[in-house]
Amino acid sequence: MTFPGSEDLVVTRASLDDWAVVAGWAADEGWNPGLSDARSFFAQDPDGFFLGRIGAEPVSAVSVVRYDADYAFLGFYLVRPDLRGRGYGLTTWKTALAHAGGRTVGLDGVVAQQDNYRRSGFELAHRTVRFTGTVPTAPAPSGVRPAEAADLQDIAAYDGACCPADRPRFLARWLDTPGHRAFVRVAEDRLTGYTVVRPALDSPRVGPLFADTAGDARALLLAVAAWTPGGGITVDIPGSNTAGVALADEFGLTPSFETARMYTGPVRPFARERVYGVTTLELG
Repeated sequence: MTFPGSEDLVVTRASLDDWAVVAGWAADEGWNPGLSDARSFFAQDPDGFFLGRIGAEPVSAVSVVRYDADYAFLGFYLVRPDLRGRGYGLTTWKTALAHAGGRTVGLDGVVAQQDNYRRSGFELAHRTVRFTGTVPTAPAPSGVRPAEAADLQDIAAYDGACCPADRPRFLARWLDTPGHRAFVRVAEDRLTGYTVVRPALDSPRVGPLFADTAGDARALLLAVAAWTPGGGITVDIPGSNTAGVALADEFGLTPSFETARMYTGPVRPFARERVYGVTTLELG
């Protein structure tokens, strides 16, 4: 029996409808995708999603989402399990990566692929550990409330201080997608943190979780717990944020999955110490 080679692969930009197939592959990998993620992802860069096909059959995918003139993020590097090892992934990768141009590219790489990413010029910034479990319910913390439309400007400014790039198009959709719930913490009329929790295939995913201090992050997680009583959550915490890891331990959350944040070059300075939970492993 013979199989088509990579020269038979056609890589094109994917539509929002196409991406439902890729979300299914991500679910099969145990990545616990959010139920309504794709629309927010496409809002940032609708041209940044690529699908490889043999004939009419989807076989591979990569996203390379451009945030600004200096930064892009790579995710969804997937090949159908029954078709791996035939060069389809690498061909799709090379085609999609050209979309980044001269930008620094970030990614969150699974353990099995990290050596390959290093060979492609990515360098380790930090480990990210996925924690899952149930946060105990407690009285509502002071200063925490559901986010409102009037908060968007302050949230966008806070978010920009915690990320390698501003992302207003993504953020506006992320905050108002049905099923997503955002919370802010305010002290002395100043935002000291915010978070979003969204329904996912398995337990709800928390991200981002950005906060000035561990106390702010703790208060925000307790607000999430009050919104999802008795249910588990998933949060991806940079291993470099020791206060965040300690908070997960305090709540009895269990490490279940590990990736590595990697970059191809420098990124603008941002408040890494405020990142208690990354937004998504797929889009940074």
